[in-house]
Amino acid sequence: MARIQVGDVFGDFSLKSHTDTVVDTTALAGKKILLSFHPLAWTEVCAKQMQSLEANLETFRSLNTVPLGFSVDSVPCKKAWAKSLGIEKVDLLADFWPHGGIASKLGIFIDKLGFSERANIILDEQRKAIFVKVYPIRELPDINEVLDFLR
Repeated sequence: MARIQVGDVFGDFSLKSHTDTVVDTTALAGKKILLSFHPLAWTEVCAKQMQSLEANLETFRSLNTVPLGFSVDSVPCKKAWAKSLGIEKVDLLADFWPHGGIASKLGIFIDKLGFSERANIILDEQRKAIFVKVYPIRELPDINEVLDFLR
């Protein structure tokens, strides 16, 4: 599947969060959404990437944006990982079943590895992609690049 490009409309979706609740993006109408994908939980760069979402949550809110963390890990895995990282407010979504379903629809699932690329994708209020960046797997995305874009 082709990778999502700026200008593409993705639409709404729902996925289970580490909190055992379902996050349905239709409930986020009127807000931008940051889809922050990391390959796997329990790895150092991924941990820093998700902690940067939590640390900047108030800034995201002031910019009318909801940050969401994604990986192919299961809900129990995400729950334990969020607890270990001290993530309490940002939803870490389990793109677990169908395995990598959202990542696949975005064109960022790596079939041969079984997980997504590391990426930040911002959808506007109409769920159109306004920012798409894929990073080298071992590189920590610069959260300020995303915040500066939103500003």
